[in-house]
Amino acid sequence: MKYGTWKIAAPEEEKVKTLQAAGYSTLTACVLCGRGFDTPEKAAELLRSDAPLTDPFLMKEMDAAVRTIRKGIEENTKIAVFGDYDVDGITATCLLTDYLRSVGADCVAHIPGRLEEGYGLNNGAIDQLYEDGVRLIVTVDCGITALEEAEKCARMGITLVVTDHHECKDELPKAAAVIDPHRADRTYPHTNLCGVGIAFKLAAALHGDQEEIAARYADLFCLGTIADVMPLSGENRRLVVQGLSALQQPKNLGVRALMHACGCDTQPITASTIGYVLAPRINAAGRMEHAELAVQLFLTEDPAEAAELAETLCRLNRERQATELEIYREAVASLRGRKGSDSAIVLAGESWHQGVVGIVASRLCEEFCRPTFLICLNGERGKASSRSYGGFNLFSSLSDMSDLLEGYGGHELAAGFTILRSNIDEFRRRICRRTEEFAASGQAKSALEVDCEVTADLLTEENVDGLSQLEPCGTGCPKPVFCISELTVERVSTVGGGKHLRLRLRAPDGTSLQAIYFSAGNLSKKLEAGERIDAAFHLQINEYRGTRAIQLSLIDIRRTSVSYLFDRFSAGKPLSRIEQAAIAPERADVVDVWHYLTGRVPSGWPVRSELSALASSIAEWTDERHSIRRTLSCLAILQELGLLRFERERAMIEICLTPENGPNPLENSSIFRSLRGD
Repeated sequence: MKYGTWKIAAPEEEKVKTLQAAGYSTLTACVLCGRGFDTPEKAAELLRSDAPLTDPFLMKEMDAAVRTIRKGIEENTKIAVFGDYDVDGITATCLLTDYLRSVGADCVAHIPGRLEEGYGLNNGAIDQLYEDGVRLIVTVDCGITALEEAEKCARMGITLVVTDHHECKDELPKAAAVIDPHRADRTYPHTNLCGVGIAFKLAAALHGDQEEIAARYADLFCLGTIADVMPLSGENRRLVVQGLSALQQPKNLGVRALMHACGCDTQPITASTIGYVLAPRINAAGRMEHAELAVQLFLTEDPAEAAELAETLCRLNRERQATELEIYREAVASLRGRKGSDSAIVLAGESWHQGVVGIVASRLCEEFCRPTFLICLNGERGKASSRSYGGFNLFSSLSDMSDLLEGYGGHELAAGFTILRSNIDEFRRRICRRTEEFAASGQAKSALEVDCEVTADLLTEENVDGLSQLEPCGTGCPKPVFCISELTVERVSTVGGGKHLRLRLRAPDGTSLQAIYFSAGNLSKKLEAGERIDAAFHLQINEYRGTRAIQLSLIDIRRTSVSYLFDRFSAGKPLSRIEQAAIAPERADVVDVWHYLTGRVPSGWPVRSELSALASSIAEWTDERHSIRRTLSCLAILQELGLLRFERERAMIEICLTPENGPNPLENSSIFRSLRGD
């Protein structure tokens, strides 16, 4: 198991029916009810894509930023839009640069080289821009912690406008305007805009018509917002939906070329397409070479140049994948060589590629279920990327340990920092102590939220297609997670060079299901054909040569718990219709169990067996699929009728028959009546 526990929602059947009557598909209705959006009104509010756009001037110092930039345009001041090298920073840079050029500004785009300059506004870039004639710098997706750099700009006579969405420190940079929804004195109603969202608001404030700017740049807004994992609610959701629609036939030449190079221009573009196909290729520019390549792609008006740049990004992404795998293998080998098990992963490597360690940190974080810090060493210093697990606040922790760091930035879930080699051991000791305290506090959120348990008969193309009603999925409206219990592993094999698993599973009703488990190659050594597992998964439909097939994209698996649902039922806790059906036996099931036992278990003598083995033997004897959970219910019914006694200890069960009590009709069992809904 990746997750400590699974929290499986139990949607109420009547409320599911109400949503179905309102036009939601079966699985969509189950998901919405499980999440608490159990009325048509609540569901409509969650999924609405027509939320009004908030006035950009509600942002603190937006008016000052507009005045400053307008003055620069009027005086023909050379302006630099200074961004970041990830998708959010690239799209923000392109959006604002394109807009400023469209209104006549003398504007250049600058994104620092990840390896040469590092993150954010820096002294070398300021000197170069000054030499190139720039006298106004507008940052996007960076700058909120650039206190010294802001002072340098002031000394050199460069006007600075900061726009950012990252967490603020106690002191803000001294600039003509500082726009950040996380300011302590903020006046904007929410904080969920990313860098491209702030750039969009600034362009809208300069232009005066927010709807017109949305029509022009919703595609870039959509790319950056999804890639930066922002909440898809309110105006974010409205603009992402608008952007996804625009991406079906993109106007931006570079976006169109990239989609063609990726092979995704012949299918509907979804949030998943952006997250798993487009975003990695855009990010690859900054990770492996220079983000300016992606900026050129989105700003070019030359089709031939666009096609060449798009192919370059695809090539760089392949190089990134190979480098990522190499670092991952080294990191795992280092973990195996360490004694004990730390509550956080802190590793350093001499030859690790700084542009890729963040991805590896994310992978290790998910695989080993703990906050992860990977440090790229260069001489006496190291630059680190970190990823959170279980809600551990990275930015707060780095702030408290700033005495060990030369610099840091980021937010709660992802952050970076610079550290002296000599401080790494002390950093590891202190961060592990902090993560241990966090885990002990009970605040850690390591449970997997499962929307509902389903049965295989619900996995139809119609039902899976119906989940599109929840799109776009992301933070705030995550992709649905389902689970099925008591699956039998029929076949397991590795794919993707041993990185992923492909499985064939058999559901309790005999249905064969295809599944893929990404980044779980090591599990193949622990998982064998014939094992019984519970699986949590996303649902998808694969199309190949005109054939459509449902596939489970596994998130987590666990060996089947034989008593979980029955114990909940016995404790009087509510079960969903699907959950109750999973443990409710037919009359014939109870009779089969009784006849099987009386033919094999001596009266009055206790017999000990594994419950799963007993269920399998009964199934073989009856030539029927016999669920472990229903077997347990049958035993409880027979015990209530006085025909046997049994005791359970984990997966083992001890049974003793008491047939001397004589026949007893099934209707006398309150368990049977209750499970059957009588």
